[in-house]
Amino acid sequence: MTLGRTLNNLAGLGLLAMLASGCSSTQITQAMKDVADHMENGGTPALTNEDVIAGLKEALVKGAGHSVDVASLADGFWKDARLRIPFPPEAEKVKNTLNDIGMSAQVEKFELTMNRAAEQAAKEALPVFTNAIKGMTVADGFAILRGGDHAATDFLKEKTTAELTGKFRPIVEKATQQVALTGYWTPLASAYNTATLLTGGKAVDPDLDAYVTQKAIDGLFVLVANEEQKIRKDPLARTTDLLKRVFGAQ
Repeated sequence: MTLGRTLNNLAGLGLLAMLASGCSSTQITQAMKDVADHMENGGTPALTNEDVIAGLKEALVKGAGHSVDVASLADGFWKDARLRIPFPPEAEKVKNTLNDIGMSAQVEKFELTMNRAAEQAAKEALPVFTNAIKGMTVADGFAILRGGDHAATDFLKEKTTAELTGKFRPIVEKATQQVALTGYWTPLASAYNTATLLTGGKAVDPDLDAYVTQKAIDGLFVLVANEEQKIRKDPLARTTDLLKRVFGAQ
């Protein structure tokens, strides 16, 4: 059934889908209000369920694909202030210690290596995103369409973060093992953490690979969110008729 056939179909399909997906009473109430508004105005929704889902999938594929392309370029992370992975901020004292013992070059090389690892790992993201997008349901689609500026990005985060972590981590580990600093990090971080227990300071995570993996995923979603916002807010970013119909009808 389609939204465009009858308003009853909207109530029957749309609301049942929301109920089945566990949507909140507020979301369901809003959907019912929308149906009532259309009935009062004698209007008929122009978009079908299929249109909405196809448009959202197209938008997500477009945004995710562009994000992966940008992030996986050489310097995609390293030269983008939004994405660049720094030496762990909470570990500045560790970094200073390394600099003090003449390892400044190794510190800089390691920071570059962290970003190169993220750029390499980003190449693995597109199939993960594509599978999640293919699995989008009608209820997912309406929740995204009615959601905030980053509702689609949040959907992808929920569906893909665990799998991305599994794919990114081995790539990050391989990259960081090639840098001598990695061997110094764990004992220094552990010693620093022991000292902080006496002073009440903040401990650092000795697992640098986990830090880099998470920052790589975070950076990728910064780009995905930016792409989603452009499609939602900028008519010029809606490069196909379907995108124009779905996002122009919000």
